[in-house]
Amino acid sequence: MIRKFNILLLLLGLNCVYAHAQNVQVSIRELRNAKGQVILNIYNSEASYDKEQPLKTFKFDKKNTVNGVLSVQLKLEQGEFGIALIDDENENSELDRNSIKVPKEGFGFSDFYLEQLKKPSFNDFKKQIKLDNNNITIRVKYL
Repeated sequence: MIRKFNILLLLLGLNCVYAHAQNVQVSIRELRNAKGQVILNIYNSEASYDKEQPLKTFKFDKKNTVNGVLSVQLKLEQGEFGIALIDDENENSELDRNSIKVPKEGFGFSDFYLEQLKKPSFNDFKKQIKLDNNNITIRVKYL
């Protein structure tokens, strides 16, 4: 009986944690092909972004890409987050670069399109995740 009660408490606790997670619809645009996967690194501060230590990482197969667009759904808690994308075409889980450190694969940021060749700050692409209507667009850039 005590074991069943403990399991019930555990399930209720997990349910409460999950209840705070919000749906986030992410539209990834301008993918050049459907090979490999996209990696979405979730950052919650400038410090975690600068250290390249994401709070969470999500990986999605690109096989459902249609006309350069892939739509995915995430679950995130309410709060402020920034999403950095890697178009990992060869599925090695990293952004490949050439000999002078220029990315060979695509990359992008939540609701921010990189116009310059300068790494954006966290403030450039952070988003507020609310109770509803969490839609984010990421345009992929290739150099």
